[in-house]
Amino acid sequence: MRINYDLHDLHAFVAVAERASFRQAAADLFLSQSALSRRIEKLEEGLGVKLFERTTRRVQLTNVGQAFLLNVRTALDGLEDAVLGVADLAAHRTGTVTLACVPSAVWHFLPAVLSDFSARFPRIRVRVHDESAQDVLNLVLAGEADFGINFTGAEEAEIVFQPIYEERYVLAMRRDHPLARRKTLNWKDTVGERYISVAKSSGNRSVIDAALAGVEKHPSVFCEVNHVSGVLALVEAGMGVAAVPGLSVLPGRPDSIVGVPLVNPAIHRTLGLISKRKHVMAPAARTLFEMLAAALVKKQRRPAAAERQA
Repeated sequence: MRINYDLHDLHAFVAVAERASFRQAAADLFLSQSALSRRIEKLEEGLGVKLFERTTRRVQLTNVGQAFLLNVRTALDGLEDAVLGVADLAAHRTGTVTLACVPSAVWHFLPAVLSDFSARFPRIRVRVHDESAQDVLNLVLAGEADFGINFTGAEEAEIVFQPIYEERYVLAMRRDHPLARRKTLNWKDTVGERYISVAKSSGNRSVIDAALAGVEKHPSVFCEVNHVSGVLALVEAGMGVAAVPGLSVLPGRPDSIVGVPLVNPAIHRTLGLISKRKHVMAPAARTLFEMLAAALVKKQRRPAAAERQA
């Protein structure tokens, strides 16, 4: 059953019920008594019930009217809360932003930006999923993350990929390794080294394998680990060397590890902010997105030599 009424009719009903008077309710609503009566009649006709008992001396709710009043008040309160909630979101007062990103982004990009964001919008919660490149992409595609920081996704039709940082791969090794003082290393220089790699399921492994497809001399994998953090732990323990993204060995990581840029071929990956095409972000998510974009572009402008610092 479709009932033909609008919010004005419900507000009129509540006003009459609370004032027990059409005259006083009409004055409160800045309506004529005849206009107010038509709204109540329209509501009663649509519901098929009498909401008020009317006499020349008083207006009183029927039993059905009393039950209906409770429901209408609850509905109007809920609607008001919803409207205020949207206003709060638009004003960045409440809400949750969900971000998915590869682990290196958590380490290097998020702390300063999230600290600034939290100081500006203390009631906005931020949920961070630090996952593999494929998982980050899947979370954004599924709508479970508002946006992501990733180096894959540009090839996806449903993804908008905004490049913001180009990162070079380096050979990670202990500082006391014989190759640690070199400014660059050819891949052929790594032949014979105990080479540690991320697993084939890793996005980083895919980038490296694609670049080395036509290279005759490159190291054989001695040990595989699922994540770059595990690879670096083994490197720090002196178990071997590993090709990793340059951000992995920037200052802030263990002082015992150094990264030397690899050449012939030089391998790069481009980090970008990814979002689902045609998805409209909530204001708070859009603000954090823009803050991260600005921060990552600023980092990109720093001298490339920073990636070689120990």
